[in-house]
Amino acid sequence: MQPRTVIFYGRSGSGKSTQLGLLKDALTQKDPERSIFYIQTGDEFRKFIGEDSYTSTLARKIADTGGLQPAFLPIWIWTGMLVTNMKGNEHFFCDGLVRRYPEALVFDSAMQFYKRERPDVVNINVSEEWATERLKERGRHDDTSGAIAKRLDWFETEVIPAIHYFRENDYYNFIDVNGEQTREDVFRDITAALKLSV
Repeated sequence: MQPRTVIFYGRSGSGKSTQLGLLKDALTQKDPERSIFYIQTGDEFRKFIGEDSYTSTLARKIADTGGLQPAFLPIWIWTGMLVTNMKGNEHFFCDGLVRRYPEALVFDSAMQFYKRERPDVVNINVSEEWATERLKERGRHDDTSGAIAKRLDWFETEVIPAIHYFRENDYYNFIDVNGEQTREDVFRDITAALKLSV
């Protein structure tokens, strides 16, 4: 089996992390000798804004007010993780990065530099209404109506242009999946599209 590169997209509440976890488990069983390099930038960013540097203080102020961080900060975080951790023969999964058009351009240059063959971009499609209901159901303290609306608006204005970049780029295998199904059915559709028999 060739090393797989899989980038997950979808609105908040679409089940990206759940599906990515299922896929990690399936690939570990199918290809136990190969490691999986998994980037999820949220934890790294929270760690960064907890530091005491000038830059982290400025970023923390933006985070505290729910503002949009400048594009260079998430790029700096995940490019640093790539440079430090990429070995070349692992499966590579991305969740929570490449969320804006400028990031997509940088990410594309990185994938070509590392010669990752035909990366898969999985877009889990759910409507705003469906995502809103799922987010309300999970009952997290930060899932207020205003916060949910802001996250979903941000997806429309910032994330969709990045998704279009990958959809229109022949270097990538772009996959649309109906996310408004049971998680088992979503996973079945993802593995079928990725041509992984699990």
